[in-house]
Amino acid sequence: MNMIHVRTTINGDAEEFVCDPRETMLDVLRDRLSLTGAKEGCGTGDCGACSITLNGQLVCSCLMLAAEAEGAEIGTVEGIADGEQLHVLQEKFLEHAALQCGICTPGILVASRALLDHNPDPTDTEIRYWLAGNLCRCTGYDKIVRAVSDAAAELREVS
Repeated sequence: MNMIHVRTTINGDAEEFVCDPRETMLDVLRDRLSLTGAKEGCGTGDCGACSITLNGQLVCSCLMLAAEAEGAEIGTVEGIADGEQLHVLQEKFLEHAALQCGICTPGILVASRALLDHNPDPTDTEIRYWLAGNLCRCTGYDKIVRAVSDAAAELREVS
């Protein structure tokens, strides 16, 4: 099998990797680049645990071929914090106890960040619609929605 050389940017850093043309972005992130935040929950794009951003758009990395990352800007959960300083979304998820087992949390954080980048003042209904592609079996969604709403309010204050 011919391998493909891919140059991309992940969380602001230039990256290069070689992959099989059939390999998913999720597999490359986890197995080749040691970015294990994105999780494989379903492998069919139904759960959102593998959510990343591709040029600012929310995508399921289990459905994306790694070769599609050529020249693209990828964002993962590892890029949300600034070093040891948590992003306000992460702080609010902890404050509101909006996580339990943690399988869905990285994808929900990536989706929430994408939402707030797109709409800094979402209603609770808009948050619920935006996160509809992310399944959580542990918390219900009320704490997650409150955490995102609270983070949005704090981010608006500092802007």
